[in-house]
Amino acid sequence: MIGIFLTIAFIIGGCLFFNRNKLINYTLLVFFMALLVVFSIVEFNNLNIKELQFFKPDALGVLLLMALSIVSIPIIIHGARYIEVHNIDETPKSRGMFFGSMIILISACSVVYLSGHIAVTWIFVEITTLSASALIYHHRNLRALEGVWKYVFICAISITFVYIGILFLSLALKDAGTDDMSFDSLYANAGKLNPFWLKLSFLFIFTGFTAKLGLVPMYTAGIDAKDKAPAPAGALLASVLMNAGFVSIYRMYAVMSHTPLQHWANTIMIIAALLSVFVATVYMTRIKNIKRMFAYSGIEHMGLVILGLAAGGVGVYAAILHIILHTLIKPSLFLQYNQVFWVYQSKSIYDVGNYFKYNKVGAIVLFLGFISATAMPPSGLFISEFLIFQSLFEAHYITILMVVLILLTMIIWGFGSNIFKLLFTPPLSIDESKIPYISPWESFSQYLLLGLAVYLAYNPPAIFVTLLKDAVKLVS
Repeated sequence: MIGIFLTIAFIIGGCLFFNRNKLINYTLLVFFMALLVVFSIVEFNNLNIKELQFFKPDALGVLLLMALSIVSIPIIIHGARYIEVHNIDETPKSRGMFFGSMIILISACSVVYLSGHIAVTWIFVEITTLSASALIYHHRNLRALEGVWKYVFICAISITFVYIGILFLSLALKDAGTDDMSFDSLYANAGKLNPFWLKLSFLFIFTGFTAKLGLVPMYTAGIDAKDKAPAPAGALLASVLMNAGFVSIYRMYAVMSHTPLQHWANTIMIIAALLSVFVATVYMTRIKNIKRMFAYSGIEHMGLVILGLAAGGVGVYAAILHIILHTLIKPSLFLQYNQVFWVYQSKSIYDVGNYFKYNKVGAIVLFLGFISATAMPPSGLFISEFLIFQSLFEAHYITILMVVLILLTMIIWGFGSNIFKLLFTPPLSIDESKIPYISPWESFSQYLLLGLAVYLAYNPPAIFVTLLKDAVKLVS
């Protein structure tokens, strides 16, 4: 099915790039959404069955693929709304480029989730860079140009790091007497890998994939990308693309977990995670750009995910749960930002206010999104964060736990002060006669995503829990 999916998806993407007819464009998008749903169901039914030699839909990949399918549909729908209503400068050519790039990005991320080979993962992660770049440059202005060149430059460095890491991994494999770099082979031969080359390999691969995950040291690529890209594209970059970075790091860490080097790898990841939470804290207590604030919130959450993974025990389960819930929550904030910008024509916190007065339904989304993103009850992230804290406590990382709690408290204060300013404080100047009418239905998908995150955290279906536990087994 993966071969069929990729073939059809890239044909659809190509048709969208070159076709200028609106009806055909939207028909292709509907067909792709149906294809994505069918693909997710088929891969779920083919769990752990190898496909085309290089792909294997394991529990983690299927979980992320299903999350991608759920969020991609409202993102594509809001993308169409953005093209038709929110951005008056669109042309048939720019519309085709936007949707074609979006389809290629979603498809490439889908394949990264299911990749069973480190080299295949590297190839499709590079495809995400190219397609994301087209989305970032969509507005064709100087700021978009600056954002896309920063993104391409940092991602080029990061993908080079990953490539060097793969070369070191091939050297580590020589001691095992094999050149098979599939993940199954790496897991089976982990104990025979040369420790020196394996250390270097993990260090380079981990550092390279932090550009996609949104983690120190290469987090800056994602911040500018989410800020400069249209909000629906930002929703993709803040969820499914970050998941591509997570699954890549997770599979490499799974190799390390089968060797005596696991503690060393944990130390590397904890340092990167702590620095990421710290960076998010510094910026979120000072930042006044709404989109960048949402982007830095993602850096915080990825730091927590890696902390849970490194702490081990229940933290691994919590890390995967956290990444799934974050995939549902963060797009709701970016999609709602479309409406915020439509009202105020600005992303600066100094130019906004009284949003509750101008768009009550959307304002409630922002309020619930704030509660969800900061993991305050009844947020679904409260459950996963609590389990991550529990894992840190059980692993005797008490000092780290205390530092993280202090930093998260500061983040809540910084995030909350801006959100409540947006919701309730009167703006300095605004012409209320020019405020557009916003249909309550524009916020419907965001309520669904936020509600689903709560449901999966507090009343998870048995099959969801089973997939989570199976994903955890990779590093146990």
